[in-house]
Amino acid sequence: MPEYKLPDVGEGLTEADIVAWRVKVGDTVKVNDVVVEIETAKSVVELPSPYAGEVTALMVEEGETVVVGTPIIRIGEAAPAPAPTPAPAPAQPEIDPSNPGATGGGEGESLVGRAKAEGGSTRRKRKATGTPAVEAPTDVRALAKPPVRKLAKDLGVDLQAVVPTGDGGTVTRDDVLAATSDASATSHETAAPSSTPAPTARPSRAPGERETREPIKGVRRAMGQAMVDSAFSAPHVTVWKTLDVTRTMELVERLRGHRELRDVKVTPLLVVAKAVLLALGRQPLLNSTWDETAGEVVLKHYVNLGIAAATPRGLVVPNIKDADALGLRDLAVALGALTATAREGRTSPADMAGGSFTITNVGVFGMDAGTPILNPGESGILAVGAIERRPWVVGTGAEERIEPRHVTTLAISFDHRHVDGETGSRFLADVAAVLEDPALALMF
Repeated sequence: MPEYKLPDVGEGLTEADIVAWRVKVGDTVKVNDVVVEIETAKSVVELPSPYAGEVTALMVEEGETVVVGTPIIRIGEAAPAPAPTPAPAPAQPEIDPSNPGATGGGEGESLVGRAKAEGGSTRRKRKATGTPAVEAPTDVRALAKPPVRKLAKDLGVDLQAVVPTGDGGTVTRDDVLAATSDASATSHETAAPSSTPAPTARPSRAPGERETREPIKGVRRAMGQAMVDSAFSAPHVTVWKTLDVTRTMELVERLRGHRELRDVKVTPLLVVAKAVLLALGRQPLLNSTWDETAGEVVLKHYVNLGIAAATPRGLVVPNIKDADALGLRDLAVALGALTATAREGRTSPADMAGGSFTITNVGVFGMDAGTPILNPGESGILAVGAIERRPWVVGTGAEERIEPRHVTTLAISFDHRHVDGETGSRFLADVAAVLEDPALALMF
């Protein structure tokens, strides 16, 4: 019977974690039906089946880490009902994964790429020989996305007991919250604006337990390694500027009512992104890469604008390809799509590859600003703080007065190997000038 081997779904993927099986033994699947969710070093990916037939074995368990080329599921033609016999049929022996020839069939081929592990399959130790790695569940598995499963686990909610309201009977985040609170609390939660950060659930623990250990893997491991590599390879310098963005907030309100933008989400981040793109045109070194091996600084004539996104699985930085070529409406659409995909944990490796400059919006967490670490391979990252009403001096001379204004703080970190303080400061001044008076964008 065909065995589906874990494919390389990204660039140079060597291993992945099995997050959730979408099928069980005995199910019948068609070609391209999603059979499993895996987590790579960059994102959660759904794998489609390259075969049609009956699922005869799930060869690895959820939570297990396997290397590329390892058989993970066995799919074959639906077996006919056995003829009655006076004695029970002998149990089908488990096929030795180190001896693919014993299956009597060819090797499986993936629809999303294939890379065979050298020296046979390798993975963590499975259960005792003679028992399936994953037994067929006695009831139907609840459908839920990985972030929702994690929330349910943190809150101690049994997904099987939750009434699903999502498309196709999928359990949503609100369904999980509804299972832990009354109807009024649920209504309050769903009415909260999307810009408000969700409360962090306290991890469940056994009585008397003083520590909980979580494995470092997947996106979290990749994020940690990338930050270490960046912090200890590129000398970071950060400069700050606090500014009045009242005119930007007024522009955002006008844009929300414009007929061309009524069906897209318009936020201050959209104006910040546009200001960054304009400023990069004036200070191109912030959109370059230090190539240590070649001994060159690579100036890029395009901007793949990264937006740092906090997800339940860790920090990801998807980017908008050729953002500098987009008009305001297309940029708003791209930002909305990028944010929604990241929030659902569906950002693909391709979405995160090739970034050239990054914006991180720490203001959504109520922070004034921060000292961001460069995304590896980039030379600049802008942190945007919370926009708050503060007393501010306006006017000059006899007209000087104090008024409540919308104020924020920007911080730019840059690679000081080739971006000097003047260049970094001029870039930040350009961004600030547009946010203080968006009409200046006409002069850039």
